Amino acid sequence: MEAVKLEIRCPQMVNGIGLEPDPDWSFKSLLLELDSLEKKLNLSSSVSLPFAKTKSREIYGEKGTKRSSNAFVMRVSDEEFEDSEGENEKVRDRDLVKAARFNCNEFYFSSSDDDSDDQPCLDVQTLMNEVGLVESALYELTHEHQLGVKEEIRNTISALETDLMNESEKSSSAHTKVEKYREARREVERKFDVQYQRRVAEGLDNHLTAVQRDHELKSQIEERKIRSDAAHEEAKRREKALQEERLRQEKAKAEAEAKLKAEEANRAALEAERIAAKEAAEKEAAKSSKANTSEVPQTEASGGPNATSSRVENDKTNKSELAGNMLRAAESALKLERERLQKLKELEEINQSLRSSSNQNFDRTGRLIGRLIRQISGNKDKVSTQASELVKIFNNPHCPQTISIAYFAQKVVSNCESPSHSAFACAHVIVLVTSQFPQAMDLVLAEIHRACIYTVPKHISYTKSAFESKEAYWKVIGYKEDDGKIESTTDYLVRLESYMKLYGALVQTEVAGCQNVHGLKEGWAWLARFLNALPANMYTAVALYAFLQMAGFALFRKYRSQFMKMLNFISENFLNALRSQDDPDLRPITSKIQCYLEDKLFLQEPEGRTLHSSLLSNNMAPESDYHGPYHQQSRHFY
Repeated sequence: MEAVKLEIRCPQMVNGIGLEPDPDWSFKSLLLELDSLEKKLNLSSSVSLPFAKTKSREIYGEKGTKRSSNAFVMRVSDEEFEDSEGENEKVRDRDLVKAARFNCNEFYFSSSDDDSDDQPCLDVQTLMNEVGLVESALYELTHEHQLGVKEEIRNTISALETDLMNESEKSSSAHTKVEKYREARREVERKFDVQYQRRVAEGLDNHLTAVQRDHELKSQIEERKIRSDAAHEEAKRREKALQEERLRQEKAKAEAEAKLKAEEANRAALEAERIAAKEAAEKEAAKSSKANTSEVPQTEASGGPNATSSRVENDKTNKSELAGNMLRAAESALKLERERLQKLKELEEINQSLRSSSNQNFDRTGRLIGRLIRQISGNKDKVSTQASELVKIFNNPHCPQTISIAYFAQKVVSNCESPSHSAFACAHVIVLVTSQFPQAMDLVLAEIHRACIYTVPKHISYTKSAFESKEAYWKVIGYKEDDGKIESTTDYLVRLESYMKLYGALVQTEVAGCQNVHGLKEGWAWLARFLNALPANMYTAVALYAFLQMAGFALFRKYRSQFMKMLNFISENFLNALRSQDDPDLRPITSKIQCYLEDKLFLQEPEGRTLHSSLLSNNMAPESDYHGPYHQQSRHFY
């Protein structure tokens, strides 16, 4: 019997079902095709088939998502038909593959005989369908169960992974929050530590400050106590020194009475010299009167007693005029000069008696005072220091105060001739010292009057009858003699200017907390007496210019318009008197005074008037609010 060869020719359709599979089908398409096939079989069969499905097959992927299956194509030859059951076994053992739709348009059987019977073909088809459906349903149920289990496992694993990831994220987030919280706590604790340390430092600082303040208060109290004790001791010492000084003075006065007699004799001699000078003037007046009487003899003869008496009166007038022409000064100025010189003379007598009664040598004190005065400069601290040192010397019990004051007056005046002399600084020292020892001011002024007569002010005119020679006159007005040689007029004018600058600086000096007993009031009086009594010449011009340089600024600030009247008088009378002499030597000083007035230099603070501190600073003079012209003024000031 010849083998029957089953050949499936595709595409063929059997009852609308395609039997030849498509090689490009997906597994999902295969499942859909099987579902449609079952439905059609159920509809075509009057008996319900076992394991008939009412729900379409669904294939899920590994991650739980539905898979789309593609159709597959299956070809079966005649030789392979006998082994179809073995192949089906293999197909069941395979993994999921892509399924393809059966797309067969017809079944036909071919054999060597041309005759074929349709009935056996249908029985085989029905048998294959029933067996295939049972096995397929069983396989699908098993497969679906496995897939469901796997899917549940996958879903569980996925859920666990998701939960694990969520927990991990939560754990990392919580860890991050914990770290941030720790960092925040560290920062807060650090700030608290800083604040605490700062408070501790502030508290410690306040405590130390309070302790230091207490120590300072205690030290101040102790210092005050020490100072009060020292002041008490100093007062006792001063009182004792004053008592000793009084005893010495009484003893010196007793010893000096004899010397006063000798001084009176000297005064008598001076008075005799003055009388001789007056007699010489009277002789000159008598000669001139004789010449007048010889010219008009008849008048005298006819005049009788009345004529004689008139001649006597004329002779007296001429004599007083000649005496007045020699010494030019205000009476009040001469009186003050005599009083100051008398005080200086009495002090010198007392000091002489002290030196003679004591075995000590006080020259060392004089040298110390001289060195301190030479070291005076325009520095405020230096001036204060030097004044304090001088006051200490005055209070030194080992040296009498009168001797120290006498040395001070001598050295201050003699230091004027030094090139490095600072008049304003020296004046400050004088005011600081004399504010504590007022009796020293008259002694300083007496030394200045003795060194320069124009500080009185007074002027002695030269007359041949009163002076034997020019040298004698120069000695009287203050020229120095060295080895029998009189100094030159230039040198004398330089010294005169230095003395006048010291005097001008002294009268205008004002020190806070100290009283200047010879201040601007005395300077104003000096200027009035000078312009009223003294003539205009080389000496007086130099003295006036030096005084205005030093005291003009302060006098203008205090007296304003009255001082301007003074300057106007100088411009109209004193300068005109200088110009009228037509002396070439007077032109330089005349031009200086004129420039001082025209340029209004009295509005500018003189250099060195304001003492500088340790750090130099430029001190500008205050601007004056006066810019008007000079006022007219009469010839006399009071």
